[in-house]
Amino acid sequence: MWGGKLRLPPTSDPGSLTMRERIGRTGGELRRLAHDRGLLLVLVVVVALVATFVVFPLFQVFRESIFPRGQFDATHFVRFFQGAPFLITPFFNSLILGGLVALTGTVVGFTFAFAIARANVPGSRVFRWIATLPMISPPFIMALAAILLLGNRGMITQVIHNVFGVRWSIYGLPGLVLTQTLAYFPVAFMALEGVLRAIDRSTEEAAFDLGASKLRTFVKVTLPLAAPGIGAALLLLFVISLGDFGNPIVIGGRFQVLTVQAYLAITGRYNMPLGATLAILLLVPTALVFIVQRYWLSRRSHVTVTGRPTPSTAHASGPLLRWVLFGVLCFLSGVILLFYGMVVYGAFTHLWGVNHALTMDNFRYVFSVGRRYFMNTVQLAAIATPIGGILGILIAFLVTRKRFPGRKTLDFLSMMNFAVPGIVVGIGYLLAFNAPPLRLTGTAAIILAVFVFQRMPVAIRDGAAMLQQVDAAIDESASDLGAGFMRTFGRIVLPLVAPAMFSGMAYMFATCVTSISAVVMVVSARWQLMTVALLNDVDNAQLSRAAAWGVVIIAVVLAAIFVLDVLVSRLLSRRGSHGR
Repeated sequence: MWGGKLRLPPTSDPGSLTMRERIGRTGGELRRLAHDRGLLLVLVVVVALVATFVVFPLFQVFRESIFPRGQFDATHFVRFFQGAPFLITPFFNSLILGGLVALTGTVVGFTFAFAIARANVPGSRVFRWIATLPMISPPFIMALAAILLLGNRGMITQVIHNVFGVRWSIYGLPGLVLTQTLAYFPVAFMALEGVLRAIDRSTEEAAFDLGASKLRTFVKVTLPLAAPGIGAALLLLFVISLGDFGNPIVIGGRFQVLTVQAYLAITGRYNMPLGATLAILLLVPTALVFIVQRYWLSRRSHVTVTGRPTPSTAHASGPLLRWVLFGVLCFLSGVILLFYGMVVYGAFTHLWGVNHALTMDNFRYVFSVGRRYFMNTVQLAAIATPIGGILGILIAFLVTRKRFPGRKTLDFLSMMNFAVPGIVVGIGYLLAFNAPPLRLTGTAAIILAVFVFQRMPVAIRDGAAMLQQVDAAIDESASDLGAGFMRTFGRIVLPLVAPAMFSGMAYMFATCVTSISAVVMVVSARWQLMTVALLNDVDNAQLSRAAAWGVVIIAVVLAAIFVLDVLVSRLLSRRGSHGR
């Protein structure tokens, strides 16, 4: 009994319920929905939003690929299975690139994570900051830096040509593997650092006590315990690489991948059915990997946190290995800083490859001619960030704390855009909102919708993690005392998760400002963004101006993170003073 109401314990295995019990349970959930009109209204609005801005665009991509102009026509799919080069080549190139980047990115990420979390290398804080630096800049900044260093007129290219008379091309698969690895290994690092820190050191102590060497302990104990994180990192980097658009279009050269070919099919050939078909070919492996990842992780259990005391002394590495790892991290960090340093230097040059004299003209251009791009980006990201953050928390609250028919379906559909490559999202929005009754093409609203619903899955997962730390009895007590859903959510839930929500919003703002793959399909002459301007300048060989855009984007993201961090600190300090 609680507050005069009988609460039945939740069934641990819904599949064991009989048909009558399921019907009775569903009926009880519907009665609770009818009783709480606030919850019912919110649920209807959320379902309508997810259906309109997540499901409907993807449906339109499928429809256009098979029913162009309203008539059944699977010509492009037939050609794909017949081995047409313009379809087969980009498909397998994308898989090859994704596999290589997943491998190299996970190796680099694991090296950083192991050195910082288990080997306690000197300067761990600095190395952690450098490892996360690529997450606050557009991913294709690395491609721009690679061109400045290793392109036809790159600094290293010119030196090697003058000294050894040798030339090579960074464009193509080697350049893509290099730039995508540097751009996306932080994803693997963030996942693996947490996994390695969570491993109970007593397991390694037991291996040492039994006479195992450090190498044998690493291979037989540490790596198997870290296997879920390694597998998740591999699959995640594979999906991210498949969906990357910025790096391939900047430095891909003649190495065709699905994202670029889908974009060119629509913007260059004006062949929407072909673009939709390429989008579906891209969507299939990413969706399969996403499903395999969730299934694989749910089926494996590597329990390392037992509640027993953990030894405070680390024996994961000796002095020799610690200094070897320190040297490796110094090299990798040097490469990352060199790439970013070249972008900063290039931003102050007149014309890269021709005149390297220092100037401020590129920044004058950014804040004069390009001022509208700057203002559009900051304004739209600032609007989308709180909307996406609050909506993500709201959906997380619904799917974790409330029971209603279709709860798991809503959870799955709201997370769908996490597995969908950005270019597919962009094509879907272009098809879905280009005609009445909801014509958004050419407006700021379509860019806002892309920002909100493409980044919302991260907010949902963060929100679910936050809510797991809050006792459900708190909001249940409010409901028992007569508070409706909106009052409970606004007065109880949001204040409790506000600090973590603001931290998540910093990430969301950063990803909105640096977004390119989806928004490139929906921007218009009136609503252009900084990342698109950067991409256009690279395409027009205005590398110095493109570098200036990159510096400005990074500065905007850093400023936003600093402001939100100050807000979180003040909120926590105010809460602490109230607690005292």
